[in-house]
Amino acid sequence: MKLLLLDRSPPLFKISPDRWPLLFGLKPSASCRNIPILVDAYHKSERLGDLLKLADYVVCSTKFPQAWTEAPSIPSALVSMLLRLPNIKFAVVTLGQEGCIMLERSVNEDPPTEEIDIDSLLELLMQKTDDTITFPTFVPSVIAKLRANKFGTVHGRLIVGTAEKIPPLELLDTTGAGDAFIGAVLYAICTNMPAEKMLAFAAQVAVGYCRGFGARTELPYHADPRLTSFLS
Repeated sequence: MKLLLLDRSPPLFKISPDRWPLLFGLKPSASCRNIPILVDAYHKSERLGDLLKLADYVVCSTKFPQAWTEAPSIPSALVSMLLRLPNIKFAVVTLGQEGCIMLERSVNEDPPTEEIDIDSLLELLMQKTDDTITFPTFVPSVIAKLRANKFGTVHGRLIVGTAEKIPPLELLDTTGAGDAFIGAVLYAICTNMPAEKMLAFAAQVAVGYCRGFGARTELPYHADPRLTSFLS
């Protein structure tokens, strides 16, 4: 086993309260085997908050970060999450057709001296995206001390990922696109794919999923030519 996924599936949340200590025991057991844990954070709940304490990586729905942290914006909510959850290496927020945003913690031994307001940084990165490009791209910031008012600072970088622009006639079914995105993130982590490349790869997998009806009709395979640039 290379990675453990904890998601919002009903079997997980039907575990009786007296059994939850066993679930929390997963973290030390996984850590000693170098198995990271990714949590799929969909909506605010008491038990999901407990699961986040086990996480090394988090992929969130659009509304979750602000609902969980009560922050005024998504970027400031991501800072709050990384401050409250010191084990997290990165948190990603999926935004549907608007792409995604990642806050990646820096493990550099020499902390950055430059301090940047994270909301202003997001605006700057968004201005650098190119609306004429139809395939998924990414715009990363430099590593800096990222500040969120009322919450504090995190050493890391913000990365904006764009989504592929699909012609309306090709967009058939978005059900399960988020799961396809997370599956691609899991693959990327297991193969040590760089964060920027991972976001574009996951977006490409998710958008392929939207071109067909049903659970796996258009889910791209490893040999799909649309994935060649990411897997070569």
